[in-house]
Amino acid sequence: MAKETKDYSKYFDFSDAKILHEDENGKKIRIRGREIQIFSEPNHKQEKQRGKEAVQVHYDTAVPEELRLIGAGKHYIVYTFGCQMNEHDSETIKGLLEQMGYKPTEDRKEADIILLNTCAIRENAEDKVFGELGHLKHLKTEKPDMLLGVCGCMSQEETVVNRILQKHGFVDLIFGTHNIHRLPYLIHESLMSKEMVVDVWSKEGDIIENLPKKREGMRAWVNIMYGCDKFCTYCIVPFTRGKERSRRPEDVIAEVRELARQGFKEITLLGQNVNAYGKDFTDITYSFANLMDDIHKIDIPRIRFTTSHPRDFDDHLIQVLAQGGNLVEHLHLPVQSGSTEVLKMMGRKYSREHYLELVRKIKASIPNVSLTTDIIVGFPGETDEQFEETLSLVREVGYDFAYSFIYSPREGTPAASMKDDIPMEVKKDRLYRLNNAIQESSRESNEQFKGQVVEVLVEGESKNNAQVLAGRTRTNKLVHFEGGPELIGTFVHVEITDSLSWYIKGKIINAPMAAV
Repeated sequence: MAKETKDYSKYFDFSDAKILHEDENGKKIRIRGREIQIFSEPNHKQEKQRGKEAVQVHYDTAVPEELRLIGAGKHYIVYTFGCQMNEHDSETIKGLLEQMGYKPTEDRKEADIILLNTCAIRENAEDKVFGELGHLKHLKTEKPDMLLGVCGCMSQEETVVNRILQKHGFVDLIFGTHNIHRLPYLIHESLMSKEMVVDVWSKEGDIIENLPKKREGMRAWVNIMYGCDKFCTYCIVPFTRGKERSRRPEDVIAEVRELARQGFKEITLLGQNVNAYGKDFTDITYSFANLMDDIHKIDIPRIRFTTSHPRDFDDHLIQVLAQGGNLVEHLHLPVQSGSTEVLKMMGRKYSREHYLELVRKIKASIPNVSLTTDIIVGFPGETDEQFEETLSLVREVGYDFAYSFIYSPREGTPAASMKDDIPMEVKKDRLYRLNNAIQESSRESNEQFKGQVVEVLVEGESKNNAQVLAGRTRTNKLVHFEGGPELIGTFVHVEITDSLSWYIKGKIINAPMAAV
């Protein structure tokens, strides 16, 4: 204990940090006049470990009766940064807040609690969050009783928590990705103590079922697993999200059936690597292909999933997806690079040839499949020739869309210590050329839809024209067409009349159709 006390201020690099109290429940410290209750804090070494202990599944009530009135008459805002997993976590956070009596608002001055649910995948995502905190500081000064919290993947990083403690002492609450279910207790602690509360679990928690969720619209996300064990050299996710833990199939299926009963039109199954689903089960043999086959039998119009890893995409899954029905013809299959040498440096554990063979199998079984991907340019050591291999792979596969990024080093990952000697102007040029190739591929794909009649799920009005509706096909193509707001949330048939690079245009040829 004495050694930990001695090193604590050095650990955070605070010359004036003082420990006021320390026991098995955590520490209370004072920094620059503010007292901070640290129940647990992020630890990179612990986050990297993969324990063999069994994951427990809990079905307890998330918000106890005594905490259900804390937010009565109060309002909340949740800002979400990052991926669909973050969006889904925000649905849970909102569900918990509303069970505590809080109501949503878009007016910052009306809000009694503001939470930033953060992403750590790239540096610019973190910059946005710290920029937002700078804006919120003025609001916090005007309204000191408002609770301001930071949660999500950034909170799992030691350096981020240190930076908040150093430079953003007006933050009231910091928690991570493994203990969202603890939010009611953390809010109660923060309100009662008037101290900053830090509770970030470095070791991933158990699986918590029955958490409330606030879903909106006609589409729903369903988390089927947590964490990732792939440890790609550039990626922070295995540290921020923990080891792979699969939800029990009966719980996933029950949730999907309930969403079908509620009338949701489309469900997306979520996981950092959905293909690894079920590999951690010790009592049953049940894979992602088995889960998709079972969900295929549920009466819901469309089922999607993201994200899949090429290494784990097996023939059984292809066979199941080829059944069609409510299993849509769109696959997001991140490649990251078209060079086997770069893929090896990335720790992806597949080659260019393996990926292209997988694409060939998929297209042979699902002829009208739409493929999208993720690609990183400027990875440390990437040569001009290796980048050209990425361009040629993009043209060979014929992607419908791709998310493209300049490599961003994340502290704590192996790639962050690699020599990055590629000039930024070279990286930007590669990104420009890659995006041109992707745009060309997307335009060619969209051209094939001209004259076709497609089924579209109407999502809402176009951002630029209230007379134009926007929706998506089974293959996830964005479609614009004229129509009234009464069509939102329905399926319609649209004849495609024009194609652009990133979306297609058409006209409705009949009234709202019943989903098959």
